[in-house]
Amino acid sequence: MKTIGIIPARFASTRFPGKPLAIIHGKSMIQRVYEKAESASKLDRIVVATDDERIVAEVKSFGGNVVMTRTDHVSGTDRCYEALQQQTSDFDAVVNIQGDEPFIQPEQINQVVSLLETGNTQISTLAFKILSEEELFNQNSVKVIFAPSGKAIYFSRHPIPFLRNIVQSEWFNNHSYYKHLGIYGYLYGALKTITQLPPSPLEKAESLEQLRWLENGISITVGITETESYGIDTPADLEKVLKLFP
Repeated sequence: MKTIGIIPARFASTRFPGKPLAIIHGKSMIQRVYEKAESASKLDRIVVATDDERIVAEVKSFGGNVVMTRTDHVSGTDRCYEALQQQTSDFDAVVNIQGDEPFIQPEQINQVVSLLETGNTQISTLAFKILSEEELFNQNSVKVIFAPSGKAIYFSRHPIPFLRNIVQSEWFNNHSYYKHLGIYGYLYGALKTITQLPPSPLEKAESLEQLRWLENGISITVGITETESYGIDTPADLEKVLKLFP
């Protein structure tokens, strides 16, 4: 399976403008993500997909591959598909590596590709067990439930499942909850299909694009990872990460 890793990197983030260029111990965030992807053995090519010349210049400065994409994409998935269309080679699969996950591990990227290689799914992603009550009730932390087969059932910003007859303060101690890690692997045909689907009711309700895919019968397989990732959405998140990783 020939696979490309695409890193969507938008400059005009509402909560953290210029986020891909934020410096983490001497290197830009986008460079740290790129270097992690370079260490993944199952990727045949890596490219950053951006909408800003400042990010283009940064990626070129460390020798990375980069393409310019439209500014009006509503999701990283759409940006990935446009970047894929600009490639001179054909690829069987795409891994969407979030540009604000500088501590993603190469093994996690490989795991996403391996799930696609089984032939039992159209899209793959990862989740890890929630380790604190604070994380469980954080609305910015997306939760996922899945069948024993690994097939995703639902994603939500609310803790799922709801534990009936148990007070919420005891939910964490009475069930294993899983947080969704925002990395996706797509077979080429699946990526093409989902970028042509209109927004769905569940997607609009939760502001989660993966619900559109589930509503349209697209299979998503969830792999369990033991390594927690640290997404950076705000300057405060960056400060926290700098303390965690001195």
